[in-house]
This record gives sequence, C-alpha cells and structure tokens, in this order.
Amino acid sequence: MEIKVSLNNEKFRYDIYQMFNIFFTFHDISFVKEGEDFSVVIEDNQVYLKYKTSSYTESLDNEGTKEQIKRFIFKVLSDITGDKYPWGTMVGIRPSKIAFNLLEKDKNEQEIVDYYKKNYLASEEKARLCLEVARYEQKLVNREEKNISIYIGMPFCPTRCLYCSFASNPISGCKSLVDPYLNALSFEIKKIKEYISQKGLNIETVYFGGGTPTAVDNEQFEILMEQIYEGFIKERGVKEFTVECGRPDSITKKKLEAMKRFQVTRISINPQTMNDDTLKGIGRNHSVEDVIEKFSLARELGFDNINMDIIVGLPNEGLNYIRKTCDNIFKLNPESLTVHGMSIKRASKLHENLVLKQEVSIPLQKELNEMYEETKNLAEQLDMHPYYMYRQKNMVGNMENVGYSKEGKECVYNIQMIEDKQTIIALGADAVSKVVFLEENRIERFGNVKDVKEYVNRVEEMVEGKITLLNTLYNKY
Repeated sequence: MEIKVSLNNEKFRYDIYQMFNIFFTFHDISFVKEGEDFSVVIEDNQVYLKYKTSSYTESLDNEGTKEQIKRFIFKVLSDITGDKYPWGTMVGIRPSKIAFNLLEKDKNEQEIVDYYKKNYLASEEKARLCLEVARYEQKLVNREEKNISIYIGMPFCPTRCLYCSFASNPISGCKSLVDPYLNALSFEIKKIKEYISQKGLNIETVYFGGGTPTAVDNEQFEILMEQIYEGFIKERGVKEFTVECGRPDSITKKKLEAMKRFQVTRISINPQTMNDDTLKGIGRNHSVEDVIEKFSLARELGFDNINMDIIVGLPNEGLNYIRKTCDNIFKLNPESLTVHGMSIKRASKLHENLVLKQEVSIPLQKELNEMYEETKNLAEQLDMHPYYMYRQKNMVGNMENVGYSKEGKECVYNIQMIEDKQTIIALGADAVSKVVFLEENRIERFGNVKDVKEYVNRVEEMVEGKITLLNTLYNKY
C-alpha cells in the first residue's frame, strides 16, 4: 500500500519520512505534489498536518527545530492510527548512549528519565530501561586506548534464513570456497597477531561470529579454533572468548570439545523461536528438540555461560508463540538472553514476501508490545538484568534489541561494540574494524570486502589497509 505525503519544506523531508515510517513501516511512503493522503506545511513558525477532513497545528519555537516537528508529527499520527510506540520519536540510534552520556555528566535518575520523555516522547519504562543498561555499561566500558577486542567472522551458514541480510552464504553451495576462505583468514590472523604483539596491545575480548562459525566441518573448525587460540588467546589473559555457535544443526560434540580445549568462556545457542512450524517457515533445518539436545550437551561438557537469542515479531507468530518460546527457554535456564525485534531488511527474502507478495503476517502493535512484555518477564524470572541495547531501522513495532544476563555473565564484547569506546579489529569477509580515538572522541572504520572470493583474492590488501588505519592511532607505541 502507498502512503502519499505532500510537503512544502524539503529541509525536513528525511525527518518527516522517519516519523511516517514508524506508523507505516511496510507501506511505500512517497512525497508527492498532488493527490496526497497527508499534507504537511511548515511556515510562519507553524507546522500543519492535514488528513482527510482533520487538521492539526502547532506553533514552533523560533524557526522550529526538527525534533519539535518530529514530536508534532508523531503525536498526530499516534492520534490518527491509535497505535502507541513506546520509543516515541527515537529512530536509528543507540538509546542507552544518551543515558550513558548524561550519567557521565552527573545527571540524576529523574533528570535522565525526564530528558527521554520530553525530547523523544519515550515512555517512562523505556527511559528507565536505558538508564539501567547505561549503569551496567559504565561499570564495564573500556577507558584505556591500548585495550582492544578482536572479531572473527565466518560468512557461511547451514541455510539462509528468511529474514537474513548479513554476509552469510549457504555452505552447501559454497563448498569450493570454504578452504580458500579459511586459508585467507588464517593469513589475516597471523598478520594481526604480529601487529598486536609488536604494538603491545592488550586483547580484552575475542568474539567469533558470523554467519555461523560452526557451519564448517569438525576438522576445519578445530584447525581454525587452534589458530584463533594461538593468535589471540594463549597467555594473554583475555577476559572473554565468545563463539556464536548459532544453529543447533551445525553444533557437534567434537566442536564443543574443541571450544572447551581452546578456552572458550561463552557460547551462544540461538533458536530464535521454540516453535517448529516457525523454524520451518524461516528456513531453519532444525527442530525445538535439537535446540534442547545441543544445549544439554553443552551443559554436560561444562559450559557455564550460555546465551540464547530469540526474535520477537517473526512471520506469523503471535503472543501464544512467544509464550511457548519463553516457557521452553525458562526450563533451560541460560546465563544470558538476547531479545531481537524482527527487522525487515530490504536485502532479505522476508522483505520481498511481506512487502511485495504479502505472503506472511506480522502482529499488530498492541500484540507486539505484549510479546515484548513476555520476554521481559522471562528475563526477570531467570534473575537477569538488561546490560546492553541497540535499535535498527525497519524493526516491527519500532522496538529494540536488548541483552539480558545474570550478574557477572554480561558479554563485555557487546558493551564495547555498542558504546564505541574500544578499538575492534575485525577479521574475515565483510568484517568492519573500528579504531577508537578516546582522547578525540572519534572513530575511523575499515571494512573488509563482503564477497568471499574477493576477500580471498585481496586478503593481503585488506590486512595492509587495516594496519595503515591502526597506525594512525598506535604508531606512537
């Protein structure tokens, strides 16, 4: 369905689009000269919005700010649609960063909550969520320039999920690329290890993600884990080594044993849902029973810090589905839980099915709010607290991704990544390194090429470019 908006001031076009996109996420929103559904006029220190026979207006402060205009549009659209979005006007930002910065300026709790409510029309609940997350981030966030983290990416998966837009290639069709990729990654590990040792940098955390790191076979996984261990873990006093095992159909006892042997401290087993019909619908070749079996196996082998990911708003799932997922996860009792809101990426098959073909359904806003409440209740029942959070564009319900954990089981890497206070050296196809200049409060990035073949052919170039960027900060050491 198309939503047509006429606008007399192009200066605010992007901001007004974002407000309409909150309420009409899966519609085609276009700005037109005539035949509009909505008309927005900004002039003479006034903003007007007309819809059918209704007209709304508000006086602007001085010449008006984009935030004031966004609040006006948001309130009017909320009145028209009857939908309540608890994040208010906040779009495409990391909301806990605001609370973190205000805490650093010694603002008190009520001042911070009021700031969210006044400036963004966020609910008190979301404001306090940001505040709680920021307090944990304050405890763990990096403050030393020579402390770094390492990210290693595996661009292969058993299959491609319906909602995925990441650099993940179904491994069955890429078998000829796996060994060349692992060889190129091995080269990058060796060169970055040498650089870190030369500069005397301190590795705080290592995160092996993807894709699905366990998508490769047992032997390939063992060899790569040993290289990561020798390069970045052995005798370095690393605080945390995470492997995102991901899908249970790729997890084997031998791979788990290799992780234990090479000192992995935290793993992630990610069902996304504990409903078999949804798993089949989103393109996953495993069952709920497989999730339970592999989780139990990890426990038997001594893993005492296991995360589980779930997604709220998966195609054709409603409140009863999320309740079943929460009930199953409660029985497993993981140490941490990451709750993702479904994000409809244009590069995903889900976007095509939902927007173009209308083959799947997404819950209405009221039900989505109730589904999120179920996940919050689950975290509380598991004695977990929220410790990191981020948001994405085009999330169903304009909600959030939030990580919960038991005390002392927070993923330090996640906090460093979200808060942009630590240099992350990223290895592998489509991995983006970021160099954090703490004293200057700025970040520079270097992205490896996304295509696996290109990465293999250009890995030396990728290493050289990364080191050149790193030297802009670390040449003094």
